[in-house]
Amino acid sequence: MLAFTRPILSHIATAKFSYICRKIFDVKGKHVVLLILLVLLADQCLKVYIKTHYYLQEEHEVLGHWFRLHFVENPGMAWGWEFGGGFGKIILSLFRMVAVILGTFYLRSIIQKKYHRGFIICAALIYVGALGNLVDSMFYGIIFSENGPAKLFPAGGGYTSFLHGKVVDMLYFPIIQTRYPSWFPIASWRGDEFEFFSPVFNLADASISVGVIALLIFQKRIFPQKEEAIATTALEADHMPNDGNTATNTIA
Repeated sequence: MLAFTRPILSHIATAKFSYICRKIFDVKGKHVVLLILLVLLADQCLKVYIKTHYYLQEEHEVLGHWFRLHFVENPGMAWGWEFGGGFGKIILSLFRMVAVILGTFYLRSIIQKKYHRGFIICAALIYVGALGNLVDSMFYGIIFSENGPAKLFPAGGGYTSFLHGKVVDMLYFPIIQTRYPSWFPIASWRGDEFEFFSPVFNLADASISVGVIALLIFQKRIFPQKEEAIATTALEADHMPNDGNTATNTIA
């Protein structure tokens, strides 16, 4: 009898421990809002500082040669990619705006439905990354002068119109700087400069990347198996108040 009941008791104890942990570390709406505000504030403060204190292409070392602040602006997507000129800029800004609006309702939905806290955090990081770059596109062209160091709310107005603002990038990690060797398979690249990591990005880009990478790495934990979900649901049902009319199961 003991050998038969030991696996059952072990499974119940594991499920109960998992249930208690979920309750202790349950992600609520206020936690998500706080995370979004902190990342957005850090992103915008750094961008405003760089925009108002650095000349375009100005660079300063932070931690040796491998971490630098390098001021660049891009009119396009994350990591300095561009898309379709002026018309493409409007399309991209409108796409970001729609994504942020829909993302707001989606975040609210997954919080209410008590999705896995890891999934909620990753979704919030992706959301705030899109929001951070959307702020640049919507308002920076209106509130900043173009030539750096830029002036905030210049007397003559900003450097462009609504939705045409350039995204401010500054984080630069040229960890490896070398040249392709003479034996490299692609002949046209031999002797050319090679750099890792070459893109210049911002905290909003980093937030998106962290959210996506974390989803890929921890997907088995974030999206548990059906059996675990069923066990947790049954355990939660067991904690519901009994009205006295429900029959109790007994083991003969």
